[in-house]
Parts: sequence; structure tokens; C-alpha cells
Amino acid sequence: MPRKLSAGILLYRRRAELLEVFLVHPGGPFWLRMDDGAWSVPKGEYREGEDPLQAARREFREETGFPAEGPVIALPEVVQPSGKRVSVWALEGDLDPDQLRSNLFELEWPPHSGQRQEFPEVDRGAWFSLTAARHKLLPAQVALLDALARVLAALRP
Repeated sequence: MPRKLSAGILLYRRRAELLEVFLVHPGGPFWLRMDDGAWSVPKGEYREGEDPLQAARREFREETGFPAEGPVIALPEVVQPSGKRVSVWALEGDLDPDQLRSNLFELEWPPHSGQRQEFPEVDRGAWFSLTAARHKLLPAQVALLDALARVLAALRP
């Protein structure tokens, strides 16, 4: 069985001395009422042999409607409880969460009803301080915040 691979972009910006990261909330009925511990870095699966950075840029655009262009910083890979390996790159940038436009997925809903409905893959996005992001992010992705802070501190003169 092939291992599951995922790649994403952790967009960050500085507001005065405050570092903020852009996170997305998964769409669909399962995640509807979940908040703390449910948000994610915009990411998606890719196939073995595919360029993970290109996949990360593609997935960012699909989930947000925004391009993810420019120089990136590789962050250490994280492994989610499912075993999925997630490669993430940090990218400095800015966007307006109110302009987010996500692709859609189809799901039988309600379960066993035979009815198919479309839902956005991501239902919203928002900027968070690193402190707030620690509470919002899926627990397996919190290590990305520490890695980002370390890398950016090392780059500052």
C-alpha cells in the first residue's frame, strides 16, 4: 500500500513585530462545528514521484483561490496520526481571507441518504498570531509553527 503524501504552504506575514500565519478551516459537514484543533495549513495529497513543492503550490491555489508564488523556506516534515507525511514550505505574503475561493468536493449527505451534495474543501481562512494558531491547528501541525519561528529568527540580523 503506497504511503500517503501531502504538501502545503504556510503563508506568513509580519504586522509590526507580530508574526501571523494563514490557516484554513476544512469544509463539509464533519468539520462544521469544530474550531480549536481543526484548522490546517493549506495542503493536499500528491503522488509519489510528483514534485512536492509544485503540489504544495497547486493545493494552495485550489484551496484558497490565491497563487503561492515566490521564494519558499522548507520546513521539517510532519507526520499526522494517520501516518500521512506532510511536507510544508513557508512563504511570506499577504491575502484577504474574505476573498478566499475554494474548490468543491462531493459527498453523500446525509449519510446513507443517496443524496450527493457539494461542499467547499475549505470553508474559510484567517490570519492568526503564533499563539492563537497553536490552539487552532491540528495538533500534528503545531510543530510547523515552532520551525517557522526558529527559521525566521535565524534569518533576522
